[in-house]
Amino acid sequence: MQSQENTKQKPKDKSSNKMRLEAFDTSWVIGLFGTAVGAGILFLPINAGMGGFWPIALMSLFIFPMIFLSHRSLSRFVLCAKHPDKDITHVVEEYFGSGVGKLITVLYFFAIYPICLAYGVGITNTLDSFLTYQMHLQPTNRLLLAFVLISAMMLVMSFNERIMLRFSQALTYPLIIALMGFSLYLIPYWKIDALLEIPSPKQFANVLWITLPVLIFSFNHSPAISAFSLSIRKAYKSQALEKSNQILFVTSGLLLIFVMFFVFSCILCLSPLELQAAREQNIPILSYFANKFDNPIISYVAPLIAFTAITTSFFGHYLGAREGLNGIIRKYTKQNDLNKTIKTFSALFIYITMIATAYVNPSILGFIESLGGPIIAVILFLLPVAAIYKIPSMRHFANPLADGFIVITGLIAISAILYQFTQ
Repeated sequence: MQSQENTKQKPKDKSSNKMRLEAFDTSWVIGLFGTAVGAGILFLPINAGMGGFWPIALMSLFIFPMIFLSHRSLSRFVLCAKHPDKDITHVVEEYFGSGVGKLITVLYFFAIYPICLAYGVGITNTLDSFLTYQMHLQPTNRLLLAFVLISAMMLVMSFNERIMLRFSQALTYPLIIALMGFSLYLIPYWKIDALLEIPSPKQFANVLWITLPVLIFSFNHSPAISAFSLSIRKAYKSQALEKSNQILFVTSGLLLIFVMFFVFSCILCLSPLELQAAREQNIPILSYFANKFDNPIISYVAPLIAFTAITTSFFGHYLGAREGLNGIIRKYTKQNDLNKTIKTFSALFIYITMIATAYVNPSILGFIESLGGPIIAVILFLLPVAAIYKIPSMRHFANPLADGFIVITGLIAISAILYQFTQ
């Protein structure tokens, strides 16, 4: 992922107006936004909306500090390393030693890899639903459909990371416009009586608790944080921390506005029973809208938005998953550098398992809730805070109030996953 830093136009004057967003900074805001806005946003309304409007409204008050503070801590985790050109799989070994470093590298891989699998399922189901309900075609051979779609995404990756990242950014701009436009378009369909349905305190707390892992996933851009931090440090050197904070602040704000408005629009249009039906069909919320409304705009634009959102987010998560798998192989084979064999194996492993998983078609929300969620919480919420209080170079970042908030949020998310495992 280190090569990403070469894909960004360098700022012209790093010493002046450091708080002004340069084109270089904006490109990273868009890149991080695109990484976050993927399958999570398309499934978050399904999971959160089944509990009604008010739990998600309350949750929106905590999302911004939760996402900004956690990603800022993870960025600091990378920026404070001694070696300026080493990714997160090297940094954990530097901070915690070889044994713990290996464990965290494994966790890092399994925090991101299941999301790639979920994207393979999501993009296959999105196109399959579109072909069946909008194009009125006979059911497609699922294995062939998964093979074609995933091969196409992997083909972009195989050419050149520079081309892939520019392609991803080019898709993100219209995606932002489309999300806002779709959210506004749904306003006439809002059912205001949903505001009168207030769950009991027990139901309220349960919805908040169970929804938190998917909420974290929907705003998560941690797979790109390692490359982002390396790029910012190279561009801004002594000002890297300030610039990193600024870019992450703007990214978190954009995510809050666009994602939550989208979620509110969706859950005000559908009843809990309809949201449950979307979950059982294992399709994104936009595909459900396309099937529900007899409206050509929704029928054709909604699947396109879903397809674009999954594609843009997949690229960033694939790079993170590949980085993690390369790190695992490198550490356990005791090789200092990556060779062509390791890189080829990592790419083929992810490619083949994505096709197989897309064919089997497991629950996407099950992937998010059971696999990605808890490990993302450990990497994003617990690991950086542990480093702050263990590593001398990070101790000046200690803030008991903010750190306590991050840790409590992470522990609640993990407890929600463990609870669901026992049910």
